[in-house]
Amino acid sequence: MSDLNEEDIRSALDMVLERRNADTRLTTMGAGSDDLDAGRRYLASTVTQGWHVPAWPSEHGGRNASVSQNALIGRVLREFIVPDLYPFAIGLGMVGPALLAHGTQSQQNEWLRSIASGASIWCQMFSEPEAGSDLANVALQAKQDGEEWILEGQKTWTSRAMWADWAICLARTDPGQPKHKGLTMFALPMSLPGVQIRPLMQMNRDAHFSEVFVDDAHLKDEWRVGEVGEGWRVAMTVLAHERAGGGSRGGGDGGAKGRRIPSWISDLRLSDNDQSTVTSDAIMSLYSHDSVSRWTAQRAADEARSSGAPGPAGSGAKLRTVQSYKGRSYLTNRVSGAHGMLEEGHGYIEVMTAPSMSIRGGTDEIQRNILGERVLGLPGEPRLDREVPWKDSRRGLI
Repeated sequence: MSDLNEEDIRSALDMVLERRNADTRLTTMGAGSDDLDAGRRYLASTVTQGWHVPAWPSEHGGRNASVSQNALIGRVLREFIVPDLYPFAIGLGMVGPALLAHGTQSQQNEWLRSIASGASIWCQMFSEPEAGSDLANVALQAKQDGEEWILEGQKTWTSRAMWADWAICLARTDPGQPKHKGLTMFALPMSLPGVQIRPLMQMNRDAHFSEVFVDDAHLKDEWRVGEVGEGWRVAMTVLAHERAGGGSRGGGDGGAKGRRIPSWISDLRLSDNDQSTVTSDAIMSLYSHDSVSRWTAQRAADEARSSGAPGPAGSGAKLRTVQSYKGRSYLTNRVSGAHGMLEEGHGYIEVMTAPSMSIRGGTDEIQRNILGERVLGLPGEPRLDREVPWKDSRRGLI
Protein backbone atom coordinates (compact mmCIF):
# COMPACT_ATOMS: atom_id res chain seq x y z
CA MET A 1 0.00 0.00 0.00
CA SER A 2 1.39 3.39 -0.94
CA ASP A 3 1.93 5.95 1.79
CA LEU A 4 -1.20 7.75 2.96
CA ASN A 5 -1.60 10.86 5.02
CA GLU A 6 -4.57 11.86 7.15
CA GLU A 7 -6.20 13.90 4.40
CA ASP A 8 -5.96 11.06 1.89
CA ILE A 9 -7.67 8.70 4.34
CA ARG A 10 -10.25 11.30 5.34
CA SER A 11 -11.14 12.05 1.72
CA ALA A 12 -11.55 8.37 0.91
CA LEU A 13 -13.71 7.71 3.98
CA ASP A 14 -15.88 10.74 3.14
CA MET A 15 -16.99 8.82 0.06
CA VAL A 16 -18.51 5.96 2.06
CA LEU A 17 -19.14 7.21 5.63
CA GLU A 18 -20.72 10.12 7.47
CA ARG A 19 -18.71 12.33 9.80
CA ARG A 20 -19.44 12.28 13.50
CA ASN A 21 -20.61 15.43 15.21
CA ALA A 22 -21.51 16.58 18.70
CA ASP A 23 -24.94 14.92 18.44
CA THR A 24 -23.73 11.50 17.27
CA ARG A 25 -24.59 8.75 19.76
CA LEU A 26 -23.38 5.18 19.52
CA THR A 27 -24.55 1.98 21.20
CA THR A 28 -22.05 -0.21 23.01
CA MET A 29 -21.53 -3.98 22.95
CA GLY A 30 -24.95 -4.69 21.51
CA ALA A 31 -26.74 -3.43 24.61
CA GLY A 32 -30.45 -3.17 23.90
CA SER A 33 -29.98 -3.71 20.17
CA ASP A 34 -30.36 -6.55 17.69
CA ASP A 35 -29.44 -4.46 14.64
CA LEU A 36 -27.39 -6.39 12.10
CA ASP A 37 -28.12 -4.24 9.07
CA ALA A 38 -26.19 -1.10 10.04
CA GLY A 39 -22.98 -2.99 10.72
CA ARG A 40 -23.35 -5.11 7.60
CA ARG A 41 -23.85 -2.01 5.42
CA TYR A 42 -20.80 -0.35 6.96
CA LEU A 43 -18.53 -3.38 6.45
CA ALA A 44 -19.79 -3.90 2.90
CA SER A 45 -19.07 -0.25 2.08
CA THR A 46 -15.51 -0.32 3.46
CA VAL A 47 -14.28 -3.79 2.46
CA THR A 48 -13.33 -2.90 -1.12
CA GLN A 49 -10.57 -0.56 0.06
CA GLY A 50 -9.94 -2.49 3.28
CA TRP A 51 -10.64 0.34 5.71
CA HIS A 52 -11.89 -1.70 8.68
CA VAL A 53 -9.19 -4.40 8.73
CA PRO A 54 -6.37 -2.60 6.88
CA ALA A 55 -3.61 -4.86 8.24
CA TRP A 56 -5.20 -7.90 6.58
CA PRO A 57 -4.02 -8.92 3.09
CA SER A 58 -5.90 -7.08 0.35
CA GLU A 59 -7.27 -10.31 -1.13
CA HIS A 60 -9.01 -11.00 2.19
CA GLY A 61 -10.62 -7.58 2.64
CA GLY A 62 -7.69 -5.56 3.99
CA ARG A 63 -5.09 -3.33 2.33
CA ASN A 64 -1.72 -4.75 3.46
CA ALA A 65 -1.25 -1.79 5.79
CA SER A 66 1.92 -1.40 7.82
CA VAL A 67 1.83 -0.99 11.59
CA SER A 68 1.99 2.80 11.36
CA GLN A 69 -0.58 2.96 8.55
CA ASN A 70 -2.96 0.73 10.48
CA ALA A 71 -2.71 3.00 13.52
CA LEU A 72 -3.23 6.14 11.42
CA ILE A 73 -6.33 4.71 9.73
CA GLY A 74 -7.74 3.79 13.13
CA ARG A 75 -7.28 7.34 14.43
CA VAL A 76 -8.95 8.93 11.41
CA LEU A 77 -11.77 6.37 11.42
CA ARG A 78 -12.80 7.62 14.86
CA GLU A 79 -13.99 10.81 13.18
CA PHE A 80 -16.66 8.89 11.28
CA ILE A 81 -19.88 7.14 12.25
CA VAL A 82 -19.06 3.49 12.78
CA PRO A 83 -22.09 1.48 13.92
CA ASP A 84 -22.05 -0.98 16.80
CA LEU A 85 -20.21 -3.99 15.40
CA TYR A 86 -21.01 -6.28 18.34
CA PRO A 87 -22.55 -9.00 16.10
CA PHE A 88 -19.43 -9.06 13.90
CA ALA A 89 -16.69 -8.46 16.48
CA ILE A 90 -15.69 -12.09 17.08
CA GLY A 91 -15.10 -12.69 13.39
CA LEU A 92 -13.29 -9.41 12.80
CA GLY A 93 -11.21 -9.22 15.94
CA MET A 94 -10.61 -12.81 17.02
CA VAL A 95 -11.37 -15.44 14.39
CA GLY A 96 -9.82 -13.46 11.54
CA PRO A 97 -6.45 -12.99 13.26
CA ALA A 98 -6.47 -16.64 14.39
CA LEU A 99 -7.07 -17.81 10.82
CA LEU A 100 -4.26 -15.60 9.57
CA ALA A 101 -1.96 -17.17 12.18
CA HIS A 102 -3.10 -20.79 12.08
CA GLY A 103 -5.44 -21.35 9.13
CA THR A 104 -4.59 -22.93 5.80
CA GLN A 105 -4.56 -20.85 2.62
CA SER A 106 -7.79 -22.56 1.59
CA GLN A 107 -9.46 -21.66 4.89
CA GLN A 108 -8.31 -18.07 4.64
CA ASN A 109 -9.64 -17.82 1.09
CA GLU A 110 -12.99 -19.32 2.10
CA TRP A 111 -13.69 -17.36 5.29
CA LEU A 112 -11.73 -14.13 5.68
CA ARG A 113 -13.29 -11.89 3.05
CA SER A 114 -16.83 -12.85 4.07
CA ILE A 115 -15.88 -11.88 7.64
CA ALA A 116 -14.41 -8.54 6.52
CA SER A 117 -17.49 -7.71 4.42
CA GLY A 118 -20.00 -8.64 7.12
CA ALA A 119 -21.45 -11.39 4.92
CA SER A 120 -20.83 -14.01 7.62
CA ILE A 121 -21.04 -13.82 11.40
CA TRP A 122 -18.94 -15.98 13.71
CA CYS A 123 -19.35 -16.96 17.34
CA GLN A 124 -16.90 -18.46 19.81
CA MET A 125 -17.79 -21.85 21.33
CA PHE A 126 -15.38 -22.07 24.26
CA SER A 127 -17.13 -21.98 27.68
CA GLU A 128 -18.97 -25.00 29.04
CA PRO A 129 -21.15 -25.54 32.13
CA GLU A 130 -18.18 -27.08 34.00
CA ALA A 131 -15.39 -25.25 32.17
CA GLY A 132 -15.85 -21.51 32.26
CA SER A 133 -12.76 -19.77 33.58
CA ASP A 134 -10.92 -23.12 33.46
CA LEU A 135 -11.10 -23.22 29.67
CA ALA A 136 -8.65 -26.12 29.30
CA ASN A 137 -11.17 -28.34 31.10
CA VAL A 138 -13.61 -28.44 28.16
CA ALA A 139 -15.36 -31.76 27.67
CA LEU A 140 -17.08 -31.45 24.27
CA GLN A 141 -15.64 -34.45 22.44
CA ALA A 142 -14.50 -34.76 18.85
CA LYS A 143 -13.82 -38.30 17.62
CA GLN A 144 -12.23 -38.84 14.24
CA ASP A 145 -14.02 -41.08 11.75
CA GLY A 146 -12.08 -41.18 8.50
CA GLU A 147 -12.19 -37.71 6.93
CA GLU A 148 -14.78 -36.53 9.44
CA TRP A 149 -14.98 -35.64 13.11
CA ILE A 150 -18.04 -36.47 15.20
CA LEU A 151 -18.77 -33.88 17.89
CA GLU A 152 -20.80 -34.45 21.06
CA GLY A 153 -21.27 -32.11 23.99
CA GLN A 154 -22.48 -28.73 25.18
CA LYS A 155 -21.28 -25.13 25.23
CA THR A 156 -22.74 -22.21 27.15
CA TRP A 157 -22.48 -18.41 27.27
CA THR A 158 -21.89 -18.48 23.52
CA SER A 159 -22.37 -14.89 22.44
CA ARG A 160 -23.72 -14.17 18.93
CA ALA A 161 -24.71 -17.84 18.45
CA MET A 162 -28.27 -16.97 17.39
CA TRP A 163 -26.91 -14.85 14.52
CA ALA A 164 -23.83 -16.86 13.63
CA ASP A 165 -23.14 -18.73 10.41
CA TRP A 166 -19.97 -20.30 11.84
CA ALA A 167 -18.39 -20.97 15.22
CA ILE A 168 -14.79 -21.41 16.22
CA CYS A 169 -15.12 -24.39 18.54
CA LEU A 170 -12.64 -25.88 21.02
CA ALA A 171 -13.08 -29.63 21.44
CA ARG A 172 -11.35 -32.50 23.24
CA THR A 173 -9.80 -34.97 20.84
CA ASP A 174 -7.61 -36.99 23.23
CA PRO A 175 -8.89 -37.52 26.81
CA GLY A 176 -5.69 -39.46 27.61
CA GLN A 177 -3.56 -36.34 27.30
CA PRO A 178 -3.26 -33.63 29.99
CA LYS A 179 -6.05 -31.11 29.68
CA HIS A 180 -4.07 -28.47 27.75
CA LYS A 181 -2.63 -30.98 25.26
CA GLY A 182 -5.65 -33.02 24.18
CA LEU A 183 -7.56 -30.17 22.49
CA THR A 184 -8.19 -29.32 18.84
CA MET A 185 -9.87 -26.29 17.26
CA PHE A 186 -12.59 -26.57 14.63
CA ALA A 187 -14.73 -24.30 12.52
CA LEU A 188 -18.33 -25.44 12.99
CA PRO A 189 -21.20 -24.46 10.65
CA MET A 190 -24.07 -23.47 12.93
CA SER A 191 -26.59 -24.87 10.45
CA LEU A 192 -25.04 -28.34 10.69
CA PRO A 193 -27.48 -31.14 11.63
CA GLY A 194 -27.09 -31.91 15.34
CA VAL A 195 -26.39 -28.31 16.41
CA GLN A 196 -29.12 -26.78 18.57
CA ILE A 197 -29.04 -23.17 19.82
CA ARG A 198 -31.01 -22.02 22.88
CA PRO A 199 -30.74 -18.27 23.63
CA LEU A 200 -30.43 -17.22 27.28
CA MET A 201 -32.32 -14.14 28.46
CA GLN A 202 -30.13 -11.62 30.30
CA MET A 203 -31.34 -9.17 32.92
CA ASN A 204 -31.21 -6.31 30.38
CA ARG A 205 -33.70 -8.33 28.27
CA ASP A 206 -31.16 -9.07 25.56
CA ALA A 207 -30.67 -12.69 24.49
CA HIS A 208 -27.19 -12.38 23.03
CA PHE A 209 -25.77 -15.41 24.86
CA SER A 210 -26.85 -18.97 24.16
CA GLU A 211 -26.49 -22.56 25.16
CA VAL A 212 -25.38 -24.71 22.24
CA PHE A 213 -26.01 -28.45 22.25
CA VAL A 214 -24.04 -30.61 19.81
CA ASP A 215 -25.37 -34.11 19.15
CA ASP A 216 -23.70 -36.37 16.56
CA ALA A 217 -22.55 -33.42 14.42
CA HIS A 218 -20.27 -34.52 11.55
CA LEU A 219 -17.50 -32.06 10.62
CA LYS A 220 -15.16 -32.29 7.67
CA ASP A 221 -11.49 -32.53 8.57
CA GLU A 222 -10.88 -29.55 6.28
CA TRP A 223 -12.71 -27.45 8.90
CA ARG A 224 -10.07 -28.24 11.52
CA VAL A 225 -8.04 -25.10 12.38
CA GLY A 226 -4.44 -25.95 13.25
CA GLU A 227 -2.96 -29.34 13.94
CA VAL A 228 -4.65 -32.06 15.99
CA GLY A 229 -3.77 -31.48 19.64
CA GLU A 230 -2.81 -27.83 19.03
CA GLY A 231 -6.20 -26.38 20.01
CA TRP A 232 -4.88 -24.67 23.13
CA ARG A 233 -2.34 -22.72 21.10
CA VAL A 234 -5.04 -21.55 18.68
CA ALA A 235 -7.33 -20.68 21.60
CA MET A 236 -4.62 -18.51 23.17
CA THR A 237 -4.35 -16.56 19.93
CA VAL A 238 -8.11 -16.00 19.91
CA LEU A 239 -8.18 -14.92 23.56
CA ALA A 240 -5.17 -12.62 23.24
CA HIS A 241 -6.96 -10.69 20.51
CA GLU A 242 -10.18 -10.68 22.54
CA ARG A 243 -8.43 -9.09 25.54
CA ALA A 244 -6.83 -6.53 23.27
CA GLY A 245 -10.27 -5.30 22.22
CA GLY A 246 -10.61 -7.31 19.04
CA GLY A 247 -13.19 -6.09 16.54
CA SER A 248 -13.58 -2.61 17.96
CA ARG A 249 -12.53 0.13 15.57
CA GLY A 250 -13.99 3.59 15.41
CA GLY A 251 -16.63 4.15 18.07
CA GLY A 252 -15.20 5.49 21.32
CA ASP A 253 -16.81 7.75 23.86
CA GLY A 254 -18.84 9.82 21.43
CA GLY A 255 -16.48 12.77 21.31
CA ALA A 256 -16.18 14.30 17.82
CA LYS A 257 -12.81 15.54 16.55
CA GLY A 258 -11.83 18.68 18.42
CA ARG A 259 -14.60 18.26 20.98
CA ARG A 260 -13.36 19.02 24.49
CA ILE A 261 -16.23 17.54 26.51
CA PRO A 262 -17.09 13.85 25.91
CA SER A 263 -20.70 13.25 24.98
CA TRP A 264 -21.36 11.07 28.04
CA ILE A 265 -20.73 14.12 30.22
CA SER A 266 -22.90 16.34 28.01
CA ASP A 267 -25.67 13.75 28.22
CA LEU A 268 -25.82 13.74 32.01
CA ARG A 269 -29.23 14.97 33.07
CA LEU A 270 -28.29 16.75 36.25
CA SER A 271 -31.10 17.76 38.58
CA ASP A 272 -30.75 20.71 40.95
CA ASN A 273 -29.77 18.30 43.71
CA ASP A 274 -26.99 16.84 41.58
CA GLN A 275 -25.22 20.14 40.92
CA SER A 276 -22.89 19.38 43.79
CA THR A 277 -19.20 19.11 44.49
CA VAL A 278 -19.60 15.36 45.09
CA THR A 279 -21.14 14.81 41.66
CA SER A 280 -18.57 17.04 39.97
CA ASP A 281 -15.78 15.13 41.68
CA ALA A 282 -17.27 11.81 40.52
CA ILE A 283 -17.45 13.09 36.94
CA MET A 284 -13.86 14.28 36.92
CA SER A 285 -12.57 11.11 38.58
CA LEU A 286 -14.25 9.04 35.89
CA TYR A 287 -13.03 11.35 33.14
CA SER A 288 -9.47 10.98 34.45
CA HIS A 289 -9.84 7.20 34.57
CA ASP A 290 -11.17 7.21 31.00
CA SER A 291 -8.04 9.04 29.87
CA VAL A 292 -5.79 6.50 31.59
CA SER A 293 -7.91 3.70 30.12
CA ARG A 294 -7.43 5.03 26.59
CA TRP A 295 -3.68 5.36 27.10
CA THR A 296 -3.47 1.84 28.53
CA ALA A 297 -5.44 0.44 25.59
CA GLN A 298 -3.26 2.37 23.15
CA ARG A 299 -0.09 1.06 24.78
CA ALA A 300 -1.37 -2.52 24.60
CA ALA A 301 -2.35 -2.02 20.95
CA ASP A 302 1.05 -0.52 20.10
CA GLU A 303 2.84 -3.40 21.80
CA ALA A 304 0.69 -5.86 19.87
CA ARG A 305 1.45 -4.15 16.57
CA SER A 306 5.19 -4.01 17.21
CA SER A 307 5.40 -7.65 18.32
CA GLY A 308 2.93 -8.97 15.76
CA ALA A 309 0.62 -10.46 18.40
CA PRO A 310 -1.28 -9.20 21.46
CA GLY A 311 0.42 -9.79 24.80
CA PRO A 312 -0.66 -9.88 28.44
CA ALA A 313 -0.91 -6.07 28.57
CA GLY A 314 -4.29 -6.49 26.90
CA SER A 315 -5.62 -7.81 30.21
CA GLY A 316 -4.82 -4.47 31.85
CA ALA A 317 -6.53 -2.62 29.03
CA LYS A 318 -9.63 -4.79 29.39
CA LEU A 319 -9.84 -4.22 33.15
CA ARG A 320 -9.69 -0.44 32.73
CA THR A 321 -12.16 -0.44 29.84
CA VAL A 322 -14.64 -2.43 31.92
CA GLN A 323 -14.23 -0.08 34.87
CA SER A 324 -14.83 2.92 32.60
CA TYR A 325 -17.98 1.42 31.10
CA LYS A 326 -19.40 0.47 34.48
CA GLY A 327 -18.50 3.82 36.02
CA ARG A 328 -20.18 5.82 33.24
CA SER A 329 -23.24 3.59 33.30
CA TYR A 330 -23.79 3.81 37.06
CA LEU A 331 -23.11 7.54 37.24
CA THR A 332 -25.40 8.38 34.31
CA ASN A 333 -28.18 6.30 35.80
CA ARG A 334 -27.75 7.67 39.32
CA VAL A 335 -27.96 11.31 38.35
CA SER A 336 -31.21 10.54 36.49
CA GLY A 337 -32.85 10.07 39.87
CA ALA A 338 -35.93 7.89 40.29
CA HIS A 339 -36.60 8.02 36.55
CA GLY A 340 -33.42 6.03 36.02
CA MET A 341 -35.08 2.99 37.62
CA LEU A 342 -37.65 2.78 34.79
CA GLU A 343 -37.03 0.84 31.59
CA GLU A 344 -37.30 4.05 29.58
CA GLY A 345 -35.03 5.85 32.06
CA HIS A 346 -31.78 7.44 30.97
CA GLY A 347 -28.99 4.85 31.13
CA TYR A 348 -31.27 1.96 32.13
CA ILE A 349 -29.98 -0.46 29.45
CA GLU A 350 -26.37 0.40 30.21
CA VAL A 351 -26.71 -0.12 33.97
CA MET A 352 -28.42 -3.47 33.38
CA THR A 353 -25.63 -4.47 31.01
CA ALA A 354 -22.71 -3.21 33.09
CA PRO A 355 -22.30 -6.19 35.51
CA SER A 356 -21.79 -8.56 32.59
CA MET A 357 -18.75 -6.61 31.43
CA SER A 358 -16.70 -8.06 34.31
CA ILE A 359 -17.56 -11.58 33.13
CA ARG A 360 -17.68 -11.59 29.35
CA GLY A 361 -14.41 -11.98 27.49
CA GLY A 362 -12.69 -13.43 30.54
CA THR A 363 -13.52 -12.50 34.11
CA ASP A 364 -11.79 -9.67 35.96
CA GLU A 365 -10.21 -12.30 38.23
CA ILE A 366 -8.67 -14.13 35.27
CA GLN A 367 -7.31 -10.86 33.87
CA ARG A 368 -5.67 -10.08 37.23
CA ASN A 369 -4.12 -13.55 37.35
CA ILE A 370 -2.64 -12.96 33.90
CA LEU A 371 -1.22 -9.59 34.93
CA GLY A 372 0.15 -10.98 38.18
CA GLU A 373 1.86 -14.00 36.64
CA ARG A 374 2.87 -12.80 33.18
CA VAL A 375 3.49 -9.09 33.73
CA LEU A 376 4.50 -8.75 37.39
CA GLY A 377 6.22 -12.14 37.58
CA LEU A 378 4.36 -13.30 40.69
CA PRO A 379 4.27 -17.03 41.50
CA GLY A 380 1.57 -18.90 39.62
CA GLU A 381 -1.33 -20.64 41.30
CA PRO A 382 -0.70 -24.32 42.10
CA ARG A 383 -1.83 -26.48 39.17
CA LEU A 384 -1.79 -30.13 40.18
CA ASP A 385 -3.53 -31.31 37.02
CA ARG A 386 -1.11 -29.87 34.46
CA GLU A 387 0.59 -33.20 33.63
CA VAL A 388 -2.24 -35.56 34.62
CA PRO A 389 -4.38 -37.21 31.88
CA TRP A 390 -7.62 -35.25 31.54
CA LYS A 391 -9.76 -38.37 31.89
CA ASP A 392 -8.30 -38.81 35.42
CA SER A 393 -8.22 -35.20 36.54
CA ARG A 394 -11.80 -34.76 35.31
CA ARG A 395 -12.87 -37.46 37.76
CA GLY A 396 -10.84 -35.89 40.55
CA LEU A 397 -8.25 -38.72 40.60
CA ILE A 398 -5.29 -36.52 41.50
